[in-house]
This record gives sequence, C-alpha cells and structure tokens, in this order.
Amino acid sequence: MPKKNRTKKSASSGKKGKASSQQPTTTIVSENRKARHRYEIIDSLECGMILMGSEVKAMRDGKLSLDEAYIRFQKNELWLIGADISHYANAGMWNHDPRRPRKLLLHSREREAFAVKAKERGLTLIPLRVYFNARGIAKCVMGLAKGKQLHDKRQTIKERDTQRGLQRAMRRR
Repeated sequence: MPKKNRTKKSASSGKKGKASSQQPTTTIVSENRKARHRYEIIDSLECGMILMGSEVKAMRDGKLSLDEAYIRFQKNELWLIGADISHYANAGMWNHDPRRPRKLLLHSREREAFAVKAKERGLTLIPLRVYFNARGIAKCVMGLAKGKQLHDKRQTIKERDTQRGLQRAMRRR
C-alpha cells in the first residue's frame, strides 16, 4: 500500500494579513550614551554573554546600567567589568552579585584582533549596547575606543548644534 504524502499547513499559511511578513525584532536593554561623548569609537563588534538565570530575568525588566562598565582582556578571555545588573526580586536566595565580572563570548580570531589593537595603541574596550536578539539571546556590542580630549568634546558639541540649526532651517522653508 503506497504511503500518502501529507503536508502540514502552518498556522500562518491559511491567514491573510501582516502576521507572516513581520520581521523579528531586537529588544534593547541598555545603551551606554555617555560613551559617544567621552570616546571616539573606532570599531565595534557584537559578542555573546555568559549570564545567570536571575541576571537574564532582571535584564528583561530593564535593570542594567553600563555607565561605569568597561571590558578587560585577562587570561586570553574578555570580561565585562563594572556592569550593574540589579537583583531580580523573585530569585530569592539564588540571586546574583550585581557587579560581578561577566565573560564575553567571541571567536578567537576576533578576540585576538581586538586585544592586540587595544594593547598596542593604548585604546579602550567599552560596552556600547546590550540587547536581546530575535532569538532571545543576550548580546553585547563592544567598541574599540579612544578617549577624547576636552577640545574634541567641544568640537563635537559645536558640530551637533550646527547640524541641528541646519535641520531646523530646512524644516521652516
């Protein structure tokens, strides 16, 4: 007796509308806004993070601060240091240390390239943004940065104000 070739219809195949055309989105948890002001970002790279369960739940509530965070290269690994993930209220006794170092995950060739650049040129590795990707995995965008001098910061502010003035003038026309 021959087997019947059955195909399953997906739930969205019978429906009409925009449900099937939606693109997966990312959820930004925290952004280091001061980094763009304090540093000149030379290069950036996305990397994964090793987190505990209570840290992930706290991050989903938006309880992450990158204000004083930086990245160090220690023992051939990259570590996120100084990021503050607040306690998750429902974790009880299994809660995490809010300021513990967290390991970052990269391919070895990317890790080596960034570490060499940071050591040779005297550059700094800083976290720029932490978000959950479309699959719900926590990612960190780290930047290779050079510290700005005071006159560089003033120049950046002046250019930004000039651009705003031009945009306002164009809108008035």
